[in-house]
Amino acid sequence: MTEAALEEVSVLSAIYCGEGEFKLIQQSAHDGIMVQISSSVRGHSVNLLFHMPPGYPACPPDISVSSSGLSRTQCHSIRQKLLDQAAALPPDEPMVHQLVECLQSVEVTEAHRGHEQEVRPSEQEQGEEEWTAVLALDHMRSRNRYITLLEHWSKQLQLTGTLLLGRNILIILQGSRASIKEFCCLLKTVKVDVDSSGKKCKERMMKVLTEAPSLSSHEHRLQGFVVKDYQSASELTAAFQEVHMMDVYQQILLSL
Repeated sequence: MTEAALEEVSVLSAIYCGEGEFKLIQQSAHDGIMVQISSSVRGHSVNLLFHMPPGYPACPPDISVSSSGLSRTQCHSIRQKLLDQAAALPPDEPMVHQLVECLQSVEVTEAHRGHEQEVRPSEQEQGEEEWTAVLALDHMRSRNRYITLLEHWSKQLQLTGTLLLGRNILIILQGSRASIKEFCCLLKTVKVDVDSSGKKCKERMMKVLTEAPSLSSHEHRLQGFVVKDYQSASELTAAFQEVHMMDVYQQILLSL
């Protein structure tokens, strides 16, 4: 088993931390690693079984798909699409998480062809007030693992954000207040990083520096999840200027 494979299993167990979402089936130097990840697709539970051979990620994983709510043909179609996607991804890079994320597009184009419905946000969602929050993290020793989790949670909770890495580690988040609170809860309850001894730990020292309804216009809202490094106070100031949040920066300045 490669170090990359073991690290990915650790990240996957943290991302899919809900009851029954992740299961380590096998971990063997001779046979490789086998994990099962369960995901919900339009109300149907889908189980994805990934077999990562000893040489993974130099060679892609084998994939099995099963579901009590989908036909065998639909499961086979999903499996083939994921295998094709795995073959198209860059070699020597962990890919299981990307393949699970790919499931959402696969089920629309393959599993439910001819039954797609345009998804519109409900009136309540359209009228829901958007908030902006700035969080301060205490440390980030396992950078790749930590950032992967933050990106996943922001996407899962329909949040946009900017992660600023420097003397202070800051996350600017935009979205519903409930989703921001859930994001903060995940930080404090999931083992996202490692401590000074290398042991997995939670982000118990996270602080909310400010949170309030968003004041910026729609065209100035954050897009996606962006990661930026900064080296100086002037670069940090410029990062807030770039996203039109100097008023927010002034609010947190004394806390930095």
